[in-house]
Amino acid sequence: MNMKLHVKKGDTVTVITGNDKGKSGKILRVFPKDNLVLVEGVGMRKKHAKPRRAGQRGQIVEVHHPIQASNVKAKK
Repeated sequence: MNMKLHVKKGDTVTVITGNDKGKSGKILRVFPKDNLVLVEGVGMRKKHAKPRRAGQRGQIVEVHHPIQASNVKAKK
């Protein structure tokens, strides 16, 4: 289902619903087929990373997760 999105990469948007309501940021990436957008500083999740080499420690890394495009509005 290809939909024309109301926002594009580089736009500054505000989140209007969800846990990050009221936050704003720049769109880093757009997924038009899935109707999702990746917004800077919004939709952060913690990911547990295993150590890759001997002697290295595991760590908890924060990564961006996309949110629904309908949950953001473009700033004017």
